[in-house]
Amino acid sequence: MTTTSAGLLLYRRTGDAVEVLLGHMGGPFWARKDSHAWSVPKGLYTDEEPLAAAEREFAEELGSPAPPGPTVSLGSVRQSGAKTVTVFAREGRFDAETIRSNEFELEWPRGSGRMQSFPEIDRAGWFSLDQAAEKLVKAQSAFLDRLREHLSGA
Repeated sequence: MTTTSAGLLLYRRTGDAVEVLLGHMGGPFWARKDSHAWSVPKGLYTDEEPLAAAEREFAEELGSPAPPGPTVSLGSVRQSGAKTVTVFAREGRFDAETIRSNEFELEWPRGSGRMQSFPEIDRAGWFSLDQAAEKLVKAQSAFLDRLREHLSGA
């Protein structure tokens, strides 16, 4: 069964460079990982328009609504685990130092019977497109290429 997820890739121009806002995935599995352990702020949806879901998930995962502005679709990719992720891009400013992510519960340590809460996103940061390619989970790197294409035609 395929699950669907939608996200918003915020970007900003700093001189001639472009930076994107990514979130480091929370929880014990990702705690000591950096390379390919970051994601576009995104989440699952069912009976919702993908852009509305992307904006809702941005606010839930980062603690503040996304800045308003024109939005462009970067399409979809299929990640492992049969998840299809649809991402939209929007230019805007956001303070990555002030995030307050929603949380999820997980039995940790595994097999202990103890449930613990972890933030979905434990930190956020702005990265150049080249840095972001090293940080993002591999399936999402296609969105960076699509953003480059969009900006080169803009």
